[in-house]
Amino acid sequence: MGSSYDIAIIGAGIIGLAHALAAHRAGLRTLVVEREAQAIGASIRNFGFVTVTGQEAGDCWRRARRSRDVWAEIAPRAGIAIHHHGLAFAARRPEALAVLEEFAASPMGEGCRMLSAAEAAALGALRPDLRGALWSPHELRVESRDAIPRLAAWLEAQGVEFRRLTAVTGVETGRLHTTAGPIAAGRILVCPGPDLRTLFPAVFARRQVTLCKLHMLRLAAPGWCLPGAVMSDLGLVRYLGYRDCPSLPRLAARLRAEQAAELGHGIHLIVVQGEDGSLVVGDSHHYGGSPDPFQPAAVDDLILREFSAVLDLPRPEVTERWIGLYPSGPDTAFFESPLPGVMLVSVTSGTGASTGFGLAEDVFAAWESTR
Repeated sequence: MGSSYDIAIIGAGIIGLAHALAAHRAGLRTLVVEREAQAIGASIRNFGFVTVTGQEAGDCWRRARRSRDVWAEIAPRAGIAIHHHGLAFAARRPEALAVLEEFAASPMGEGCRMLSAAEAAALGALRPDLRGALWSPHELRVESRDAIPRLAAWLEAQGVEFRRLTAVTGVETGRLHTTAGPIAAGRILVCPGPDLRTLFPAVFARRQVTLCKLHMLRLAAPGWCLPGAVMSDLGLVRYLGYRDCPSLPRLAARLRAEQAAELGHGIHLIVVQGEDGSLVVGDSHHYGGSPDPFQPAAVDDLILREFSAVLDLPRPEVTERWIGLYPSGPDTAFFESPLPGVMLVSVTSGTGASTGFGLAEDVFAAWESTR
C-alpha cells in the first residue's frame, strides 16, 4: 500500500464516521479502516434516538445538542430520513412528575414544558392514567440500520476513502499494521467500539471500561403514531441529567419497592417509531468483560410490561429481537493520546449516536491545540 494519508481512522461505526466528517471538513485526506464489510455493532443496533434531554450536565449535554444539529444538517444531504422529533417523558407516579417539574424549571430544562395528564393523553398513544409528562422539542430520530450505511456512503462520495474487511493489528506513530499490509498516516484515530483488547488494552483497563449488553425489541405497527420518542419513570434514575432533582431520591425509593426486578436488570423504557409504523423498544443493561449472547424472555417481558403501563397497546406483537453491546465506564466518553500522533476515542455510556459528532469536534479541537 503506497498511499499515505493525513489521517487514518480505525472503525466505521458512528464514532469513526463522526471523526471522518470532522476530518473531511478540516480538509484532510482521510482513510477509514473497518474490519467488517459494514458496521454491524452498536451503531446499527440502537434506537437511532439522538437524546439531548437528560444527558449529563457539561460536556455530554453540550455534545448532544451539537450532535443533534449536525444530524439535522447532514441527514438531508446523505438521504437519511428523520422519522420524528421530540420526546414525551411520561410520569407514571407523582414522584416522577415532581422530578420532571423540577427538571423543567432548571437551566437544563430550557425549551421543555410540562403536560397535564389530559394533555399527555391528547398526544395520542399514551395511556390516559398517567400523571402527566414532560415534552422536550430537542430530540430527533433516525433509523440506525439505514442511517449509518447512508452516512458512510455519503462520506465516501465526498472523498473519504474506506478500506473494509481489513483488521488493524497494531498501531505506531505514523503507521497502521493491518491484515492487508501497512498504511502510513500523519495522524491516527482509534475508535474501536467494544473491542477493548486488540489496541491499547492497558488504557481501557486503567479507565475501568467493561462491556454492556442490552435487549432490544421491534413491535408490529400499532395503528397509531407516536408524537415523538417516549420514556418513563425508570429512565429518571438512569439518566444523569436528572440526578440533581430534589425529588429523585423519593422516586428511587419507590422504584426499589415496586420495580426491583426492572432495576436489577437495568431496565428503562425508550420507544421510537419507524417510517413503516413499527416500534423499536428497549432496553436493559447487563455488564461484564464478556457478556453472554443470550436474550432471556423474562427480561424482554419486563420491558414489555413497562411498555404496556405507558402506551395504549395492551398486547404488543414482537416481530424482532436482538442484543446490543457497547463499552461502559465511569466516564460518558474519553479520548487520550497513547502515542505521539495517535488518539484513542471511546464513548463509554451508550451515547454514541447522541454525542458522537460533538465529541469528534472536541477531539479535533484538542488535537489542534497541541500541534
